[in-house]
Amino acid sequence: MKKKIFDIHMKLDYIHEPFLLFNYNQKVIDPRDGLTLFGPYNKNKVNNFSIGIIGTSFGRQKLKCWLEKFSKPIIPLKKDFSKPFYPGFEAIFGVSINPHSIIEIDIEENKLKEFYRYSDSHIRVANMVDLYVDELVEYKKDDDRPPVNIWFVIIPDDVYLHGRTKSKAGGNIIKVGIKDKLSRTSATLFDEIMPDLVKDREAYQYDNHFHNQLKLKLLKHEILTQIVRESTIAYNEYPYLKKNNEPKRDLSKMETDIAWNIATSVYYKIGGLPWKLGTIRKGVCYIGLVFKVDSRQKSHKYACCAAQMFLDSGDGMVFKGAVGPWYNEDTREYHLTKSAAFDLLDKALKSFQKSNNKELPKEVFIHGRTKFDDEEWSGFCDAVSEYDISLTGVTIKDEKTFKLYRDKDFPILRGSYYIKDKNNAFLWTKGFIPRLQQPLGMETPNPLTISLIRNNGRVPIDTVCRDILALTKLNYNSCRFCDGLPVTLKFANVIGDILTSGKIDDLKPALPFRYYI
Repeated sequence: MKKKIFDIHMKLDYIHEPFLLFNYNQKVIDPRDGLTLFGPYNKNKVNNFSIGIIGTSFGRQKLKCWLEKFSKPIIPLKKDFSKPFYPGFEAIFGVSINPHSIIEIDIEENKLKEFYRYSDSHIRVANMVDLYVDELVEYKKDDDRPPVNIWFVIIPDDVYLHGRTKSKAGGNIIKVGIKDKLSRTSATLFDEIMPDLVKDREAYQYDNHFHNQLKLKLLKHEILTQIVRESTIAYNEYPYLKKNNEPKRDLSKMETDIAWNIATSVYYKIGGLPWKLGTIRKGVCYIGLVFKVDSRQKSHKYACCAAQMFLDSGDGMVFKGAVGPWYNEDTREYHLTKSAAFDLLDKALKSFQKSNNKELPKEVFIHGRTKFDDEEWSGFCDAVSEYDISLTGVTIKDEKTFKLYRDKDFPILRGSYYIKDKNNAFLWTKGFIPRLQQPLGMETPNPLTISLIRNNGRVPIDTVCRDILALTKLNYNSCRFCDGLPVTLKFANVIGDILTSGKIDDLKPALPFRYYI
């Protein structure tokens, strides 16, 4: 007899769309509505800020033109609830950008074009990255220059094309690199008289990915950046046109989206808080745990563990744990040792205290994609043993086998959930959104599988589902209605990719989330 998995009369519950808080504590469900009507949550906190632009002559000129447009209203080509009117950066945030006080750093286009042709991808990417990094670091070290809050790194599309992991050289190839793999890591007698050899060897210590390597190399210098491709802001200009003068990337319908996303990201990076979750309980701390295989290690068992901590205020911090043999052959999962788990959570609690007037959280939720084993969880418990803190372990996975269809024009409502038992539930973070009059995603949505693996505080499963749905609205790197994943896991791969993209020297125990995005 076949086992019945679901009751044919299963009852779905529904979580109303979580509210966001804006200026004057006004509650709105769509971040763009709230920013347009009331302004950011901490309006007037950021009175003025300075920006810099680093790029080629063409890129800097196009970005300055776009920033003038960015400061003013942008009207969408057609009425679309998902791509609303953009009022302008100054109108939204109450902060103006003075086009006459922008600091500029020139990147020689000829040097970039030479690097595009380098045959070895590690040497190619490292040279492109260092061209930007060296200039930014030198500028910050010079006390005689005016400080810059955030740098716009404007890159030609060729940097994007030739600066990725599987990218190839372009044009007439210039053969470079160290063929002998042993010589890539071992010093030689020629190091003192051949500095280029040492530099080339160092290039192999980093992943050949422009974005990740740039972010990593700037972390220890605490330099904030907003990376922008030239074709994103100059898609309808040469050299980003086809032979028939049509754009290679037609972004005409996306102009308001692009402006909203960059505006929110920039405001957050300069210290502002665009919005705050209106339904999250006070004194709650959410931690997303991520393991990323370190490709520079000889064994796949070695991985870097990182944690993203998000406060009830909405701000976040990133902690880098130790690189170790966390892979378990029996379970095929990554797990920390007791001491490593203790160390990671202890860092998070101390950071929470520092950000909250020495107060500790009342509840800590640890989100992960895999179960927490006994040794790992014991380390987490020891970290909170001296305090009155409720600790809950939650696994969040994409459900791949179960789908729910409706006999209607639109799929299931976002916010629907089904409780299987006291520790397990299905939660639809994607689905039809009444405010946008369309679903999030193009396909029939799959739910997330939510499981309370460790529940010391005995938190109800429906409370956990409500929190997770709210955390899908906390992505300050873009200004969308919501995401399909909570922010604790949304950027897990991005953070892991950056932290494992090369060696890290003198990195602080914790850095704000804004440095990674």
